[in-house]
Amino acid sequence: MKETINIILIDHYQLFREGVKKVLQTDSTFEIIASSDDYYIVPPLLETHAIDVILFDVNILMQHKEHIKEEILNRNDDMKIIVLSSEGEENYVTEAVKLGVHGYLLKEMDIYSFIDAIKSVYKGLSYIHPIVTDRLIKDYRKLTKTCGDFPVERPAHLYTKREYQVLQLLAEGKSNREIAETLNISEKTVKNHISSLFKKMNVNARTQAVVIAIKNRWVNI
Repeated sequence: MKETINIILIDHYQLFREGVKKVLQTDSTFEIIASSDDYYIVPPLLETHAIDVILFDVNILMQHKEHIKEEILNRNDDMKIIVLSSEGEENYVTEAVKLGVHGYLLKEMDIYSFIDAIKSVYKGLSYIHPIVTDRLIKDYRKLTKTCGDFPVERPAHLYTKREYQVLQLLAEGKSNREIAETLNISEKTVKNHISSLFKKMNVNARTQAVVIAIKNRWVNI
């Protein structure tokens, strides 16, 4: 894995952008390629730079979600999108996760957790702040209640029992290492199962897979 994480930061407020830049500059892992309040600087930068992570203010993400899906998510499998939101804006989390973002952070997070979360997402994990996770789970519990009290059934297109087990553990928020320990398999095998799930479910992020699984009552939460 390369040593530098190249980042674009898109947020409405210059004061916040400058604060995030100062925080990230305390860690030599990060390089801020660009910082702006304008979404439209992003597509040209993707043509000229190897961008690893884009940090989007949640309101900008929602405003340009169709462009982001078409111009970024559908064309860049390895690039990670992280949402930055304030407390009280968690009502956007379900839509953001459906879109395919890889992380959802709160602007009120402490510095060290903020840095660690970005690194985790870059390494291929999903990160949703616990407060936001609580909102997401509550939303989908409400949804499943409206669907009636039916038993959970394994989806037909998830061909193996092991894939179903992995999906359940993803829904419980387990990391690859924790899944490997629970199922007594290697992390490489876990990654293979997750890749297979993504392909069959037509998603590109763990959060998307979990949302689909919860919505369709394929897992217990």
